[in-house]
Amino acid sequence: MYVRSTGYERSLQDAAMQNSYVFDPESPAELARLINQDRLITSAMGGPLAGLPDTSSWNAILDVACGPGSWVLDVAFEQPDIEVAGVDLCLSMVEYAWARARSQYLSNASFGVMDIAQPLDFSDATFDLVNARFLIGVLQRDAWQPFLSECRRVLKPGGVLRLTETENMGFTNSPAFQRLSSLGAQAMARLGYGLAPDTLLLTPFLPELLQQAGFLHVQTQYHTLDFSRTANAWFDQFSNAILITLQAQPMIREQCLISQEELEQLHSQMQVEMQQATFRGTWTFMSALGVNAR
Repeated sequence: MYVRSTGYERSLQDAAMQNSYVFDPESPAELARLINQDRLITSAMGGPLAGLPDTSSWNAILDVACGPGSWVLDVAFEQPDIEVAGVDLCLSMVEYAWARARSQYLSNASFGVMDIAQPLDFSDATFDLVNARFLIGVLQRDAWQPFLSECRRVLKPGGVLRLTETENMGFTNSPAFQRLSSLGAQAMARLGYGLAPDTLLLTPFLPELLQQAGFLHVQTQYHTLDFSRTANAWFDQFSNAILITLQAQPMIREQCLISQEELEQLHSQMQVEMQQATFRGTWTFMSALGVNAR
């Protein structure tokens, strides 16, 4: 077991002061949204470890910014001989993840509170895999290079880093959905997220970023989620879009991109458009993988 439920005795107040997550991690609605999103993403990727090398020699895996711990628990269930650790800055998320691990009797899953924008509290060469999904809403622009250096440090020689990222909510035939998605991306870019000034772009830069950090054999994998009105994922992604665009409203408003009245109108219009029989939408995200050379 690599981390403890005490989260290195960091208080909720301390964690909140350092938190750079774009949404409120203490919100019950956000916790529920992340659980739902994790299930959709894992399914779209073909499983929690799909697309990765042979795991037969692995004994330790780390998931950073693990949220409510869904990916960790999925891997711990599939791989009972591997220790799977998850870290997140939000203590309530970590406590929830611990409760789920205990209820599922997964003794090989552990969780702790940790700020991934700071040096990771693990020894060198500890893990066979470091996994992360959607850090675009967690790490600001200047935090990526130090984070990748820390990933290399805690990975064993030949260990794998996998980053799964996106910079949008998908593409649809809903004008309101597209407008809200664009506004959210603009606001995040102004707040320092993404890897290029004035834009939220991230995925086109990831392979080069991994290479610059010293990772070898960098490759990319693309995954697509169909959330058209006739698709199985429609309702889950419909709910996800409602919560994301609702939580993003204060951020958009603070950047003076649109009035509150216009935001509310767009939010209502999006819900109507997404429920139409003709609604079509797909969401593509990318995994970038690299091997630690040391």
